[in-house]
Parts: sequence; structure tokens; C-alpha cells
Amino acid sequence: MNPSTTGDQIPVVVLAGFLGSGKTTLLNHLLRRRAGNRIAVVVNDFGAVEIDAMTVAGQVGSTISLGNGCLCCAVDASELDGYLERLSRPAARIDLIVIEASGLAEPQELVRMILTGDNPRTVYGGLVQVVDAAEFDATRDRHPETDRHLAIADLVVLNKTDRVTPAEHERVLGVIGTLGPGAAVVSASYGRIDPGLLFDPAARPAEDEKIRQLSFEDLRADEGEDHMEEDAGEHAGEHAHHPHTGYESVSYDEPAAMDPRRLMAFLDSRPEGLYRVKGFVDFGVADPANRYAVHAVGRFLRFYPEPWPRGAERRTQLVLIGSGIDRDALVKELTVCAVTETEAATAPDESAMWGVLRYVRSGPAAEEAADPV
Repeated sequence: MNPSTTGDQIPVVVLAGFLGSGKTTLLNHLLRRRAGNRIAVVVNDFGAVEIDAMTVAGQVGSTISLGNGCLCCAVDASELDGYLERLSRPAARIDLIVIEASGLAEPQELVRMILTGDNPRTVYGGLVQVVDAAEFDATRDRHPETDRHLAIADLVVLNKTDRVTPAEHERVLGVIGTLGPGAAVVSASYGRIDPGLLFDPAARPAEDEKIRQLSFEDLRADEGEDHMEEDAGEHAGEHAHHPHTGYESVSYDEPAAMDPRRLMAFLDSRPEGLYRVKGFVDFGVADPANRYAVHAVGRFLRFYPEPWPRGAERRTQLVLIGSGIDRDALVKELTVCAVTETEAATAPDESAMWGVLRYVRSGPAAEEAADPV
């Protein structure tokens, strides 16, 4: 199978947030709720961060291999390319790579390293910025760069919302919306977001993952998480078995081909809160030889053309994930992008695919301007 398509690439997510925002708690939640997926965790600037994430393994070291399918590595930024190369090898069978940035790290540099890397087995999975709702104003005062981080984030997790009043919660959401208007925002307590935001919604555990010994994850699911959460107190019990999803998904399946210009107009003006778009697009007579895998995270967008599989039905199939999105409006906007019967019978416009080819990395007009940084 062509390794250039997103179906064969491993998303690399950068998890950022200042010290105390709760990103390691979120990471631990993700590790415990991974639903059979195999996660690799890379900790950047290891000496400068809390090691809470490593307690999932019950040990700390430069490289930790876990029996439950997770791999934790502590690395310097200069070592990152080498680790991504190792972790993305097919033998590792990794489904998601999470880079936990130091609380004082510059996430933009990590994002840039991923975007400019030439590893065909990985793809940028987004910048997730964790924000402490209770310390939001104080954090901005101490770290003015917070505003810049929010401006480039693909997903903002407003954490510790249980510690603020509803009015304060709404106020902080408003400020975040101003600073990072293109990002999806999810509110959470104790770092509990639905892992579906980060995993491929179509992914399923491999058969050998279903037939395995009882793991740490299984034990934690049965026992509940309250005693491992940060200062959970009396509220932990009521939340232990109810992760905050905070997102919606929309499936779009269209047998008609899509008009390249209209689809690009939709993608270039993605509505606020739409975090991920993934799937395959049929551009019909504009390029009858290929289907186009599309991968969008926040502002990042890539197309990956590949020959149609033998015997495959030609149709467009997309999954869209976001927070606060209007399902009906999204489906309506996509339906408008479908080619009519009259258009399908018209000779193709050779320039129609230009907008799409701008986002094909290996294409003749590939531009790094398609990237968010």
C-alpha cells in the first residue's frame, strides 16, 4: 500500500501547556482510555517537566517499553527525528505518537520540526494546547507567549473548569476565542477529553489486540480513576466514569464526484470549531485516475493522491470532527460541493485542480504556506 496516504501514516500530536495546566493528567487519561490503540509518548525537555506521565509505567528511564502497548521516551528536540523514525516503523505497530512538550518549551518549534520532516510514515496530528481555567489570567501575565501559543493551536483544552464559576468559564472561553479563532475548544475537568478527538475515528484495534492478557488499562477501567486525578476530592467519584467528550463527529458519504473549486472554498474557510477532516475525495473528470486522501487538522491541510484501488466504488467519504459544530450546516455545505449531472458531462477544466495541488506535498505546486506555522 502506498505509504504516502494518511491511512498508512501515524498522527504526531504535540501536547503543550504551561506547568500546572494539567497536560500530564490529560496524557494519563489518554493512556488509560486508549481502547486498544498503541500510543507512543515522547517527552520533550525531560529534565524540565514533571514526570507524572511516567508513573503509568511505574518506572522512569530514557526509554520505557510497556506491556500494554505504550512506549515512553525522554528526548531532546535534536533527537526527535530519530525517535519518530524508530517509532513509526511498521514493526512498532504504533497508532498515535504524542509529544508532550515541557511546560516552558516553545511548541511552535516542535510543530515546525514535524511539518518539515520527510518521514513518509508520520503526519502532523495537531497542536493541543492545555489551559488552566482557574489560572488563565495569571498565566498570561507570567507568560505573555500564551497568546501566541493559542493563536497557532489546533485544539484548545480548557482544563480545570470545575474550579471556576460558570460566568468565569464563559469569559475565558470568549478570550480564547479571540486569541485563537481558528481552534476548536473543548472544556474539561481533570484532563478528561474523549480520545476520539486524537485517534482516527475509523481505527479499530488489530485482532491480536483483542485477544490479549488483562492489562493495566483494563484494571484501571474497572477500578475507576478518581484516586489518580489531581486534587479530585469529592467530585472525582461523580466524574470517574463520565469522560467529557465535548466534540461531535459528522460522516459524509457522497456517490457524486466533488467539484475541486467548491470543495477548496469549503476547506479554506472551515467553520470555527471544526478540528479534523479525514477521508477520501473523488474529483471525477478533474482527475479520473486518482482518489485523494485528505487530512486536515486545524489550519493544516494536505491531499495525498493515489490510484483508485481495483474494483473500488468511486465516491467521497469524509469524517469531520469538531466542537460546537453545526452538523446540518456542514452536510449542506458539502452537498453544494458535489458535481451535478450537467457538470459531470462537461469537459474538465485543466485549471480546476490547481487549488488542490497546492496542498499536495509532492506535487508541482506544493507550498509550506499550507502549514499553520
